Amino acid sequence: PPSERVLSALRQAAAAGTRIASVCVGAFVLAEAGLLDGLRATTHWIAAAELARRHPRVDVRPDVLYVDNGQILTSAGAAAGLDMCLHMIRRDLGSAVAAHAARMCVVPLEREGGQAQFIVHEHPPVPRGSDLEPLLEWIEDNLAGEVTLAAMAARSGMSERTFSRRFREQTGTTPLQWLLRARVRRAQYLLENGDHSVERIARQAGFGSPTAFRERFRRVVGTTPYAYRAAFHGRPPTGAGRP
Repeated sequence: PPSERVLSALRQAAAAGTRIASVCVGAFVLAEAGLLDGLRATTHWIAAAELARRHPRVDVRPDVLYVDNGQILTSAGAAAGLDMCLHMIRRDLGSAVAAHAARMCVVPLEREGGQAQFIVHEHPPVPRGSDLEPLLEWIEDNLAGEVTLAAMAARSGMSERTFSRRFREQTGTTPLQWLLRARVRRAQYLLENGDHSVERIARQAGFGSPTAFRERFRRVVGTTPYAYRAAFHGRPPTGAGRP
């Protein structure tokens, strides 16, 4: 826990109008000082849920590189701190100076994929022994097929309305949102570990069409399938499909 002396110094600096920026889990210190109350903020994705739990008055955004609230800024991991610093240079001194700073630091001025951490979070936890466990395993095994709300409800022996309500109660999300996350996670694995085309991965993950795959992947992950593969592929792709 930060000392009261540190928290007091931060509050005084903020009251004097000083611009304050945090890197990675430094956001916890700003939140403890009350400087993030009512504001959007981010931190490293692995700590985002804990930040939200400890400080419910903070609007935690786990899937961006940095957040600029004007006087108070927060960034995700250490590398995202560089993105935030370049953003502040550009905001204060213009794009030309920011571009020069980026060249001197040997970093891109703006990372591919915009402000996405490229992270798809784990599925919401399901209580141990839940009657949904067999269904979720079935969904994971059949992602390439047509998995509909009606099929999920029928397999669970419930009406669609009852099934949707119970699913949300136990997982905190809707069946179709859970399915979308499962398909995106499968696509991420295939992009990271194989050389199949985007079109083939779209079919293997159950998106129906490459267009739907690209649109939904970008909405969830924050970048295109090709940019994700370029960033995270374990070896140089051979004949990889481009979007």
